[in-house]
Amino acid sequence: MSQIKKEIRIIQPDPVYNDILVAKFINQVMRRGKKEKARKIVYKALDTIKEKTKKEPLEIFNLAIQNTSPLLEVKPKRIGGATYQVPMEVKGERRTTLAMRWVIQAAKSRKKKPMGEKLAEELIEASANKGAAIKKKEDTHRMAETNRAFAHFAW
Repeated sequence: MSQIKKEIRIIQPDPVYNDILVAKFINQVMRRGKKEKARKIVYKALDTIKEKTKKEPLEIFNLAIQNTSPLLEVKPKRIGGATYQVPMEVKGERRTTLAMRWVIQAAKSRKKKPMGEKLAEELIEASANKGAAIKKKEDTHRMAETNRAFAHFAW
């Protein structure tokens, strides 16, 4: 069985903040190839953050992603007919991807506001270690802690 090497794409930084993480976040928000719409949503969210907190929106954004990034997750491993939830450490790139995904999902689940505002609120809450995305991270960590007995199956 040969290993398939994943091609790593170089993502250009976004035009407004000149930040690669913001560009990746825009790509995560994007649906059906509508990048301009995704950009407007993310920039609206960052502008709203600046208005509400009176701080640099990029700092709040980076802090929110950092706070939401998981250290551990569980992966199912099949051993001798039984499937165990084995806790494993989350590596760098996947950590930020999961954090972004959770923030976007949490923002989508909020009701009766434009997406830009919902995203701004979720990012502000995540930067203060609150909100649905942080709860998702804590649930993931709790699940890994519960299944710590199966950690010896991680190889």
